[in-house]
Amino acid sequence: MSAAASTRPRSEPIDQTGLDHLVGYATSRAAIEMRKVFANSMEPLGLRVAEYSILMLVAHNDAINQKRLCAALDLSPPNLAVMLDRMAERGIVERVRGTQDRRAQHIHLTDSGREVAGRAQAIAATMEEATLAVLTQGERALLLELLHKLYRSA
Repeated sequence: MSAAASTRPRSEPIDQTGLDHLVGYATSRAAIEMRKVFANSMEPLGLRVAEYSILMLVAHNDAINQKRLCAALDLSPPNLAVMLDRMAERGIVERVRGTQDRRAQHIHLTDSGREVAGRAQAIAATMEEATLAVLTQGERALLLELLHKLYRSA
């Protein structure tokens, strides 16, 4: 067999039995598919996963600061700062100095940010439907419950 023939993809599926028993592998594979759905759905709003997460946390947590956002999303302060800078440039968030502690900076949504958050939430409400159609409502609820249990116990 030539080298070119051995590098061509085969039509039969790849044996993944060495990986299929790993929860991390299965969740990573599922996450890849869900990120594709997210990217396609949020493309009109220009939101990435982390930006959407920041937007929702700010929308639902008054006067949240960067430290709490870092902890909630497991982001480093420099990475979060870059994302917040990008979002501030877009005019959807703003940093506001604390009134009681002037060193503290709270993150707030702008009027435009509230509008984008509302649109994003409306998209998110249905964006996973086609992918999750293979699961019953009970299976979806159980999947979420189990995933929450895993990441909250860590």
